[in-house]
Amino acid sequence: MLSLHSIAVLILIGGWVFGKIFQKISLPAILGMTLWGIGLSFFLKSSFPPVLWENAPFLKSLALIIILLRAGLGIHKKTLKKVGKTALFMSFVPGVFEALALIPLLIYFFQFTLIEAGMTAFMIAAVSPAVVIPSMLYLKENKYGEHKEVPTLVLAGASLDDVFAITVFTVFLDIGKGGSADYLKAVLSIPFSVVLGIIPGILVGFLLVWIFKKHHDKIRNTEKTLLLLGIAVMLIDIGNWIHTAALLGVMTIGFILLAKSEKIAHDLSSKLNKAWIFAEIILFVLIGLAVDIPTALKAGKTGLLVIFLGLIARSLGVLAATSFSSLNWKEKLFCIIAYIPKATVQAALGSIPLAAGIPNGEVILALAVVSILFTAPLGLLGIKIFGTKLLEKSGEG
Repeated sequence: MLSLHSIAVLILIGGWVFGKIFQKISLPAILGMTLWGIGLSFFLKSSFPPVLWENAPFLKSLALIIILLRAGLGIHKKTLKKVGKTALFMSFVPGVFEALALIPLLIYFFQFTLIEAGMTAFMIAAVSPAVVIPSMLYLKENKYGEHKEVPTLVLAGASLDDVFAITVFTVFLDIGKGGSADYLKAVLSIPFSVVLGIIPGILVGFLLVWIFKKHHDKIRNTEKTLLLLGIAVMLIDIGNWIHTAALLGVMTIGFILLAKSEKIAHDLSSKLNKAWIFAEIILFVLIGLAVDIPTALKAGKTGLLVIFLGLIARSLGVLAATSFSSLNWKEKLFCIIAYIPKATVQAALGSIPLAAGIPNGEVILALAVVSILFTAPLGLLGIKIFGTKLLEKSGEG
């Protein structure tokens, strides 16, 4: 059995190298990291110490926390008001369209139960902040789509889309584990879960603003970041215990920090960007490590078909969500493309049903990986190629 130190070196250095190789050939780094994890799984899985699997859920959760904090720290109150209604629609309409299309497909092709199909559908339906957020920040910095704040619209909508998808996934998972047999009660609990998730985020956000301002010179930015991450992890634990949308509260902390102290928010964002380099490798190599290769191959072609049909439904959902906005057809087409990539949520949640003892857990994990391998490069290349063509740059036209 390999030592934990050896495994850590293989994960971090191998993941980083494969990420760089894939970037060189204009493919997402996360794709290379995931494939490196699958390779390690194939050759060395029996050599991994149990402590790796015991800590994997926490590491995945921490990566998700970092990306949602970055999202919250990148959304200005003024621009959010500008895209507010459309961003709200974009946060759940495309996901609902896709999930409602996926549920019958998963039941028909994979003989899932309704509960298994529901948790899988909403897990797959989530957009990847790991792909979308850096891409939108790049377009914002270069002033593409600035007039109608299209990158901000996608940034806000996609971030909230993740939280919505994770919340509904958690409801189905709770039912699947025997936590609740009352479907109606579980569905009606979603709005309460969202509200109870946001309120602690607001309170913590204002508390951190007060602390950071009062002790600005005494607390270094690195220490502020550690405090922020520690409190965010605690919020997630409390949210999991009382079943609230704690991830939405985490993103709200970032939003409050930016609204009340832009300098502190930018300092924290800079530190989190550096932390993401480490977290990204861990997250995507771990999802590759968890894959059962024979099951993934078995799910391959059918899984691709199901995911492709789900993307068509998602595209119709994006059109429905933007139908009452001022966006022109090019900007709507860009929103469809930007909503294609899946990676972060699938990597973080894909192995949870298997760990929870859900009967089709291995197939659900395989579908999560197939969705990453198919949509992440497709979405990233689409954004890269068409973002500057479909969006007008400020000062041009």
